[in-house]
Amino acid sequence: MSKKKLDFSPNEYVVYPAHGVGQITSVEKQEVAGIELELFVIAFEKDKMTLRVPTHKATDVGMRALATPDVVAHAMKTLRGKAKVKKAMWSRRAQEYEQKINSGDLIAIAEVVRDLHRQDDQREQSYSERQLYEAALERLTREIAAVAGHDEVAAAQEIDSVLVGRAA
Repeated sequence: MSKKKLDFSPNEYVVYPAHGVGQITSVEKQEVAGIELELFVIAFEKDKMTLRVPTHKATDVGMRALATPDVVAHAMKTLRGKAKVKKAMWSRRAQEYEQKINSGDLIAIAEVVRDLHRQDDQREQSYSERQLYEAALERLTREIAAVAGHDEVAAAQEIDSVLVGRAA
């Protein structure tokens, strides 16, 4: 196993693609099947979950630092755009939306929020559509809040004002 410099450090917020924003609480050594591993311990406060990721695998699994303010600005610009709804069957589109959400890519997640957002005068969402929308919105909100350094309520209001403003 190669010894390389750690890309992340304790107390740093990171994005784990399948779970969203978490905070590295520590780096610990643990013996697994006779092999000593160095692990990042990541806490996902909202989900009351702790994840241990081998330090040498962190970037391979897609773990990354929080988005830069430029990427957040690009995501907000994406939200302002016109929704792009493909004519494919819902099951296929749902699969694509799920992949975008789990990619951990902030821009892709913003696209899902943009495409699934409904104005009050539009037809109601199906249960699965609403589930995907809420999952994407939560991921987007958490990362924007973490990047800006303010709470999720303020980030949610900012996102909502962009979504409502695009209809006008």
